Amino acid sequence: MGNRREFLLQLSAFAAQPGKKISPKERVNLVLAGRAPDRPPFSFWHHFHDEDQPGRRHAALTLDFARRYQLDIVKVMSDYPYPKGAGSQWHELKPLDNPFPEQVKALELIRDGLAGQKHFVETVFNPWNQATKIASKEAVMELMRIRPQALLDALEAIARSEASHVRRALEAGASGVFLAVDNAQQGVLTLEEYRRFSEPFDRMVLEAARDAPLNILHLHGAKVYLDHFWQGWPVQVIHYSAHETGVPLAEARKRTSAVLMGGLDHRSVVGAPAAAVQAMVRDARAAAPKWICAPGCSVPDESKGAQLLELSRLLRTSA
Repeated sequence: MGNRREFLLQLSAFAAQPGKKISPKERVNLVLAGRAPDRPPFSFWHHFHDEDQPGRRHAALTLDFARRYQLDIVKVMSDYPYPKGAGSQWHELKPLDNPFPEQVKALELIRDGLAGQKHFVETVFNPWNQATKIASKEAVMELMRIRPQALLDALEAIARSEASHVRRALEAGASGVFLAVDNAQQGVLTLEEYRRFSEPFDRMVLEAARDAPLNILHLHGAKVYLDHFWQGWPVQVIHYSAHETGVPLAEARKRTSAVLMGGLDHRSVVGAPAAAVQAMVRDARAAAPKWICAPGCSVPDESKGAQLLELSRLLRTSA
């Protein structure tokens, strides 16, 4: 619980100095405590397609993105592939102590580059997602049907590996994890299948970061089982797409006391007219003060720098 106590002490020290200029990290800390900062914090992100590059390159791209667009929270992308097993079958996996060594190197450099001014969180794709990348969506579903225990064993091995990585990420200075869950939705798994084949392993990953001050649960998809996640998960923040699901943040606020993250339509916000962006912000503000302004998922990778600069300007002046 050391990280939580340190966070509360820092918040108390800041509250005693009302004239002090707010740093991005302090802005987020106030929201986590349910207090209104000078403006809501914001972030956005996309994939750099640098998974074949060393960690120092990934760190440089991440730091440049965060500085250029003046983000309050740095979501570190994590696209290095999960190592394949040595067995003849894709699902013959053993837990790994350090599955993403280049990512850990990048996190250490990002920590040094941010110099304590911003929270950064490590993206972790849940074990089911990693299994589909090792094999394929079809292969994972087939194994679930014909050899469910073999799939459970493989997912546990991935979960234990990811839990080890999470501990390394926190040691490297990350404020928490951004756990991406993309299979808790109609058309992928039933809720009962998710509860059996994914939830125990998602929770295993999150448990490794339980004492971190900023854990974010990302619920991906248009038909996600949102009601399953509003309560009882060891995270401070719940993130989903209000526009894809059709569930506005105002409605979500009635169902959870967690900080809500989202409000911007990731499919259209980049390059949208100022009035459209401002309207999204106004609607999402219903979740404040426990609200982080962000798109519901990553913005298009091909987004132009000038458009992202304008989006940053609008969020700093509208949010």
